Amino acid sequence: MSVRNRFGSAAAIALMTTVSAVLLSACGPDNADSGSSAAPGATGAPGTSAPGAAVPGGGAHSGSPAPGGKKEVNGTSVANHLTISTGTKGVAMNGTVVDFGTVVRDLAWSPDGKKVVYVGESGDLMTADPDGSGKATLAKHPAGEEWSHPTWQHAAKGPSGDAVPNETERYNNIVFTAKKAGVLRLVKVPAKGGAVEDLSPHNSEGGDNASLPQPPQTGNTWANAGGQHAEIAFANTPANEVYIYDDYIRPATQDIGKGSQPALSPDARQVVFVRAVNGHDHLFTRSTEYDQKAEKDLTPSATTDFTEPAWSPDGKTVAARTPEGVDTVPADGSAAPTQVSTIVGLPVYRP
Repeated sequence: MSVRNRFGSAAAIALMTTVSAVLLSACGPDNADSGSSAAPGATGAPGTSAPGAAVPGGGAHSGSPAPGGKKEVNGTSVANHLTISTGTKGVAMNGTVVDFGTVVRDLAWSPDGKKVVYVGESGDLMTADPDGSGKATLAKHPAGEEWSHPTWQHAAKGPSGDAVPNETERYNNIVFTAKKAGVLRLVKVPAKGGAVEDLSPHNSEGGDNASLPQPPQTGNTWANAGGQHAEIAFANTPANEVYIYDDYIRPATQDIGKGSQPALSPDARQVVFVRAVNGHDHLFTRSTEYDQKAEKDLTPSATTDFTEPAWSPDGKTVAARTPEGVDTVPADGSAAPTQVSTIVGLPVYRP
């Protein structure tokens, strides 16, 4: 059984928005860096639950509050960046829980942090503003097909325009997993809406990559985009392998090695992934460069399972889900993991 499926039931865990006094100055769904100063639960903040209020459809959850405030963890601020989606209507962020008014599964952020994409209650691909307003259906799933784990693929514009002329919009996509009749594959849809198409990992047919084996086309899942040039990490479930899909700089797909649930660092130079060691799921990192094979175990003394990792925007911290909540660990492995929330769900950082 995959690590994702082992914790599938926990994704529906109920939440309560009890927020400790130290977090009362947090800013709800808006980043403090954006100039917002509204406290959680303040009027005029659509979709934001007041501290101590019950989230509709959420129920009760004991333990530490939503991540946020000004707390420093392992030298890196988690304030206004770490969010947790739990498969309920509430998304934990900035010391509170934002009520989206509908079930939110597998939430991910746009590159500019101004939009979220998620799988909605009906199974369709949805977008919304950070406060849960402005909901829109990006794509409707076909009957008999299950969608999961979207990520926002993008290519950045340089000072003089597109990094590659006319290519920025080509790579402005939502990539996600489609499952039909037990078969997994990666698909994509333009972030502005359009037709859903298969994402076909490949190796280039010429040059240095001509002799490389072609990556599998089915069994692929858990896509995660990073960097400025549309790179995507993904896992192949049957092979228990992690791959890097790069169709921008070097048109080829790179086999990283054994693992699952990969996430690319913000600069796409590192990948973190999950691998079972001595009965527990550990977090490993390695370079995405072809000539770099060394791996680092960030959780060598693990006595629990660390899954569903995510990078902080500065690339210094990795957050991961555990059966007890969410922990963070320095990306260089210089310290042991630290629990930052007892809300159990999918951690992801807002850019």
